[in-house]
Amino acid sequence: MTDGSSLTTSTGRVPTITAEVRDDGTGELVVDGDRRPVAREDLAQAGAEVTSQVAALAAELGRPLPVQVRDPDGVWSLLIHPDGRVDEAPPEPDEADKLGAPPVPAAPLPSGAPVPGASAPIGAPVPTAGPTPAGATAAASSSDARTADARTAEPRATGTRSAADAAASRRRDGEVLPTLEDLVSVRRSDRNGPARQGWQRGVRTLTFGAVKPGPGRAERRLRADIAAVRRSLDGPRTVVVINPKGGAHKTTATMLLASTFGLQRGGYTLAWDNNETHGTLGWRSAPSDHTRTAVDLLRSLPTLTSHGAVRIGDLDGYMRTQPTEQFDVLASDENAASVASVDAESFQRLHRLLSQFYRVLVVDTGNNMRASNWRAAVDSADQLVVVSTIREDTAQSAAWALDALRAMGHEDAVRKAVTVLSAPDPKVDKALQKRLRNHFGALTRTVVEVPYERALVSGGPIDYDKLRPATRRAWLRATAAVAEGL
Repeated sequence: MTDGSSLTTSTGRVPTITAEVRDDGTGELVVDGDRRPVAREDLAQAGAEVTSQVAALAAELGRPLPVQVRDPDGVWSLLIHPDGRVDEAPPEPDEADKLGAPPVPAAPLPSGAPVPGASAPIGAPVPTAGPTPAGATAAASSSDARTADARTAEPRATGTRSAADAAASRRRDGEVLPTLEDLVSVRRSDRNGPARQGWQRGVRTLTFGAVKPGPGRAERRLRADIAAVRRSLDGPRTVVVINPKGGAHKTTATMLLASTFGLQRGGYTLAWDNNETHGTLGWRSAPSDHTRTAVDLLRSLPTLTSHGAVRIGDLDGYMRTQPTEQFDVLASDENAASVASVDAESFQRLHRLLSQFYRVLVVDTGNNMRASNWRAAVDSADQLVVVSTIREDTAQSAAWALDALRAMGHEDAVRKAVTVLSAPDPKVDKALQKRLRNHFGALTRTVVEVPYERALVSGGPIDYDKLRPATRRAWLRATAAVAEGL
């Protein structure tokens, strides 16, 4: 209430209660038009506060109360009991039911068709009117015995054959025993599991799992991005990061793409500095007990291969392991007095070797598009990533590089490329941001934007754990976009 008093209602009728909770933990509770602000640490705590206040009112009235709760993912119809239990609100009867009209017989269903309403949906509130949206997942609060029924309501990709169809076919052929494939294929996907974030997680926690709302839109996107990064690959894949201008965040992008691949895939990821002379990838990685580089590995190849097949352990002395993020770094030459240079043949020799041991190779490139090793890297790429800050100079350099690649016959690679636009400051030029999004969106497969990150400004070793959650989330989205092209 606006005067700070306890929530009450002066009549015996059921009060109209709505609430809104936001990502930052703020919100409001409205009872019959009277508003009370909510301010907590996060979305889940705000939801818990709303539940607590409505439960107190329900205790005063001696009955459970229906509440419409709006959060960043939509509107939820809940029933909050005096003891704090939370259920999904039952659907209200339609007008025909209210008037006592006889039910209209349903049209007969085709043989084997799923029965509508066999299970309650999650991932969205129980609707007060209208049919259940297509594709809604089964209610997690249902018993395990209903899980198989719920699966019949899930959409299938056109042209695919489910395990149930395959099993039915075998029965028609006289083979009635299910296989391991049948068992695994109908296993519930984590993407459809109960919510672990936001207001939905708060409800699940408060009800001790009795009510298990499905994940909201943001959590579904998160799970989809994780699944994309973790997807199986047919063989080793090479991701090449380009922009011929220094300071375009190529090295930062290389490190954060490799970090995300490593964390989500459990290793077998390499970040490789393919600068023809000297790059800074080694400086941005965690300290190592050695300073060996790609040039040292090249010089050792004859010795390593003279004893037969090279083993992964033979490469340890040349890699700078990033144990927390589970990937390796192969630095470029760091000897200031060296005149060594990596050419196309050198790149190809290293690429053939490294592809035997790493599933994902993220290659940082230099600034010279005319260098033979730069062109060799582009030729080897399964996915190009063009990076730019939201600045005129770095964006023009990126656009020029794409024009040059198209002129060199790489039209298909450019069309399938991913563009990553980084904010160089907390505030960006919105007009320029929109112009770059439109330009690169017309040239490449997708454009992903990542926010300004203070922890990256110093130019020192990148500590993934010090990045803000929003930054890590943006780089997961960028990595998922890259993975979708592999």
